[in-house]
Amino acid sequence: MLESTMAERKASVTRDTLETQITVSINLDGTGQAKFDTGVPFLEHMLDQIARHGMVDLDILARGDLHIDDHHTVEDIGITLGQAVAQAVGDKKGIYRYGHAYVPLDEALSRVVIDFSGRPGVVFDVPFTRGSVGGFDVDLFMEFFQGFVNHAQVTLHIDNLRGDNTHHQAETVFKAFGRALRMALTADPAMAGITPSTKGVL
Repeated sequence: MLESTMAERKASVTRDTLETQITVSINLDGTGQAKFDTGVPFLEHMLDQIARHGMVDLDILARGDLHIDDHHTVEDIGITLGQAVAQAVGDKKGIYRYGHAYVPLDEALSRVVIDFSGRPGVVFDVPFTRGSVGGFDVDLFMEFFQGFVNHAQVTLHIDNLRGDNTHHQAETVFKAFGRALRMALTADPAMAGITPSTKGVL
């Protein structure tokens, strides 16, 4: 089920499978308000970074087969969030298209670069120093971002440049992702009504 109000850059997407039932509602022109009920606390902490630093309003309700592990729930939240962003951004006319951010947290530093290119691709270079944090398997962050880019149709480069604390590494990634997303989706006055591509379409 897909619903959107393109002029307001809002969307609501529901994904219902045998493994998960997920609803994501997003307002790309929000104030950083967030509401989560996913059963995966550390992921919710990271999603909150996207909302607050991306200045998007984000509401995510997820029910998944957590008795097996977090994998399906985390991946499908990434997929559904990607679908919601794509629906809300619409034809991409008048946006900056590209966004980038460097974010530090104590000893950790991460860089995220995003392009609303219409072509899904992710480079994820994050050498986590531990395999889990807060009971969360950090391998699942790649699954989250892979699901996101496949359905948002973006190119995404994520690099953790340094860091010793796994929590800090993850948090700088998600803060930088939020800020890069915000930059890319900002209206560019010089491109009002224009698709930011020599192809004329993204």
